[in-house]
This record gives sequence, structure tokens and C-alpha cells, in this order.
Amino acid sequence: MSYEIIFWNDSKRIKGVVEKWKKSNPKLYKKLKTILEDIALHPHTGLGHPESLASGDGTIYSRRISAHDRIIYQIREEENTIYIMKLEGHYDDK
Repeated sequence: MSYEIIFWNDSKRIKGVVEKWKKSNPKLYKKLKTILEDIALHPHTGLGHPESLASGDGTIYSRRISAHDRIIYQIREEENTIYIMKLEGHYDDK
């Protein structure tokens, strides 16, 4: 089963980060694409050391993209959807 991936809330900012990485850091962009494909197939396990965030209700996960960057996402099993909440930075970095 494959989940649909949707950029959530701050989608303009997230899409901006994706475009920035695509132009300025192709290696990071390629890793992001690979991780997104993996999340769509295996949201709880897989690449990037997925971990359930303690502040969530067991549906919010984080995966490592690089030493500094994480992808934060919510799994909605009933909708068969993954909502990407944040890309750039590490948890609460501004």
C-alpha cells in the first residue's frame, strides 16, 4: 500500500525549501526524494531513522535528511495520507 504525500500548512515554505535544495544542493534534494518515496511505502520504518515524536499522539514522525535537516510528518492511516509538516532544520530551529 502506498500513501499519498501532501505538503501541509506552510506548503509554500516547504516547496521553497525543496526548490532551493534542487538548485543549490542536488545531493540533498536526491536524498529527500528517496526518503519521500520510502515514507510513501513505509511511514513507520525505513530510511532516515524514523522516530515517533514524544509530543505527538504516535502519528507524528521525524526522519533524518542530513546532520542538520529533518523531515517532520504526520501519518493519517484513515485517509491513507502523509502530511509533510516541516523540512528544513532540526525540530524547533527557526
